Parts: sequence; C-alpha cells; structure tokens
Amino acid sequence: MSFLMTEEQKMATEGLRKFLNKEIKPQLEAHGEGHFSKEQLQGWHQSLAEFGLVCAPHPEEFGGLGMDWVTHLLLWEEVAVVSLDLAMPALINVVGADLLINNAPEHIRDEYVPGLLSGEKFIAVGISEPDVGSDVAAVKTRAVRDGNDWVLNGEKTWISNGEHMDLFVCTCKTGEGELTHIAIPAGTPGMEVRGIPKMALNSQSTSQIFLADVRVPIANTVGSIGDGLKNTLVTFERARCHMAAWGYSLGRRALEESIKYSQERTQHGKQIAGHQLIAEKIATMATQIDAARLLTLRAGDMIDKGIRCDVECSMAKWYGTEIGVNTTRQAVQIHGGNGVTKEFVVERLAREAIIGPIPDGTTEIQKLLIARMLTGVQAFR
Repeated sequence: MSFLMTEEQKMATEGLRKFLNKEIKPQLEAHGEGHFSKEQLQGWHQSLAEFGLVCAPHPEEFGGLGMDWVTHLLLWEEVAVVSLDLAMPALINVVGADLLINNAPEHIRDEYVPGLLSGEKFIAVGISEPDVGSDVAAVKTRAVRDGNDWVLNGEKTWISNGEHMDLFVCTCKTGEGELTHIAIPAGTPGMEVRGIPKMALNSQSTSQIFLADVRVPIANTVGSIGDGLKNTLVTFERARCHMAAWGYSLGRRALEESIKYSQERTQHGKQIAGHQLIAEKIATMATQIDAARLLTLRAGDMIDKGIRCDVECSMAKWYGTEIGVNTTRQAVQIHGGNGVTKEFVVERLAREAIIGPIPDGTTEIQKLLIARMLTGVQAFR
C-alpha cells in the first residue's frame, strides 16, 4: 500500500473540495442546522455524484465508477469536513448499495442501485433495536413465512436515512439462530417511521421504524435465508471505516479552524499560535488525525484486496472516532470563550464528534473484538 495519493486521487479530491467550498458550503451555512428535505438532499447528492461520491467503488454496470474503497473514503472525507449531515446519507447509500449489489435479487438490485449511486434514491439498513445494539445475533424483529410472503413484526431504532428512504433493508429473525435481510419498499402498509431528535446531526434523518404485520414477497429476500449475520459483518467492515473517517474528518475541520484562529488571535502581544501550549495542542491534533487516517486507509486497502480486516476496521473505528472527540475538544479550548458560542463552528464539531464512538459498535465493543481476535478468548459468550 502506498501512503501517497495517486494523481487521479489528487485530482478527484481537489476538484470535489473546490466544488464543495464554492457551491455547497454557502448553501449549508445559509440553511443552518434545520432538517434537510429529501428534495434538498437529492439535489446536493446528485451534484456530488458527478465527482464520484457513493458511485466511486461500485461496478460501472450499475452506474458506478469501478474505482476502489480507498478513493471513496478520500472523497467522503472531503464531504464530511464540510458537513457530516450531508456525508451521512452517502455513507448509508454506499454500504447499502454494496449489500444490494452483492446479495439482492435482480429485481431489487435493478430498481434501486442506480438511483442510490446517482443520488436520486436513499436506502436505510435496520440492525439496532431498543434492546439490541452490538449483539446483532440477538435481534427480536421477526419475519414469518405466509405462503409466498414474509410477514414482519418488530421495532428498529437509530436508523439513518429513515425519513428519506426509498428502501428499507431489515435484519430479521427468520428461525432459531437464523438472521435474514429482507427488503421493504418505503410506504409499505404497516411500516411507521418516527424521527429521533439528537444533540447534533439533526439535519439528516435518524429514526425509529415500527413494523406491524408488514407483508412483502419472499422474493424480496436479500441474500440467502440465514445469511443475515454474515452479510451484516461484511457491511460493518465498510461502515466502520466510514465511522473512523467521521472522527478524523471532524478533527481535520477542527484543526483547520484552530490554525486559522490561532494565527488571527493575539494575547500578551503576540499571536496565540506562538504560545507553546497552543502550539503543542495543534501539533498533537495534526499527528493524531494523520494516524487515524492511515489506520483507516489501511483497512480500506485490505477491503479492496479482499483481505479479511475486522481487526483493522475495529482499530480504525475506535481510534478515529475517539480522536474526533479529542481534537474537537482541543479546538474548543484553543478558541477559549469563543469556542462555546454559535459564532464559531467548533462547538458544533464537538457535539457531532461525541456521537461518533457509539454507532456501529461502541469503542468498548471494538476493543473487545480486537482482544478476542488477538487472544482467542470470547468476551461475550
């Protein structure tokens, strides 16, 4: 693996960065932290698709660019630096499209994947439940066969893209010790979606989804019956790389804001960048962000090469998201009293960062997974 970007990657990221700063960032700043409409997200995502967002790592036959996951992560970072609210729906679309491309029946794949890659459509993937988080095998949502249909009952929570989704892929119990993914089109009778207010990231959608006798054809099974756990673990690899990028992207924005502020702010007759304790914070932030990015790109490179990398993805996820918390916290400190006001973006970055260590397996779960793989001793049961 090379630690330097290729010329193609440099051109792609620089072109996207210029477009974001010139066209998208002013619109987002004018919009504020209010909820995005689906139409707004579609417009932005369709324009970003022209730069490879979401479509980069997917096959050309579905409207992708046939590139690699490392390139996609570099592109996704650029969007997350500007707006994590805008980047999150793309995260779900890119891993959801991967799940459909590799496992969905042809009629589902052909109907939804091109739209997911173009920014026209959105997908949601339901794993977590009120009583089930990291222990995927313990899901309680059930799907029972009734003739040629599945009938689903249960509740999912913390579902990104819920209010904007065109398709919901639900992780269900279909038998004893058996999990299966089932695709449910938006608007199917018996499915109710409710938004969840959070401390940050309220422009994009996070939802509870209630299923009451939801009926869909058996033909909507994604993958083979009983393959839900295996396919979820593959999805986790890709999602955890994005969660790591969540952290260091916020850290990068916080660092950029801190450098700018420390060059402009003066105390005791000189720029605060010249004060040793401020300089130490900036140097530490920069080093930690680079380390988190390298861990993540290593995992992405292993995904591209088809090498199992659950340990590497867990390392990237816990370190990247925790570095996001640390660096945004330091950015607030560097800004002093200004750092807790709405006038400066660092307070928002800190609120967004503190969420990161929780989704897709908490920091504590990631450490248990790493230790289990290294020692062979089961931490759970």
